[in-house]
Amino acid sequence: MKVREIMSRNVECIQTDTTMKDAAEKMRLLDVGFLPVCDGDTVVGTLTDRDITIRHVADGQNPYRVKAGDIMTPSAFYCFEDEDIEEVGRYMQEHEVRRVLIFDTTHQLVGVVSLGDISKAAGEERLVGETLKEIAEAA
Repeated sequence: MKVREIMSRNVECIQTDTTMKDAAEKMRLLDVGFLPVCDGDTVVGTLTDRDITIRHVADGQNPYRVKAGDIMTPSAFYCFEDEDIEEVGRYMQEHEVRRVLIFDTTHQLVGVVSLGDISKAAGEERLVGETLKEIAEAA
């Protein structure tokens, strides 16, 4: 099964100059805890609800002044939509991540896949279990 068959396609980016207040509002509106951060059309990082909590709120910073580019994770883990779910699961294990961005063959962002998406795919319980085990052991 290809990752394009299970990925979430409603992925939305925020820009590097998006305030923490606006990023948190977008997460709430979309009911997500993960957003790609873009500079124009180019993905330059990711921002999670955990990033906001640990790198922003815990430091008592102003949510109207701090920008996504200030606290984002500057690396973005990604795969391509034509890859097999098994490959993506192994990639997630190797990099100890729970979500990866999905690009098409022209390197345009087309989706995101999470462990939850993989767990919903028929017959992938073993892959999810192995991936979660690897991530938990690394933590």
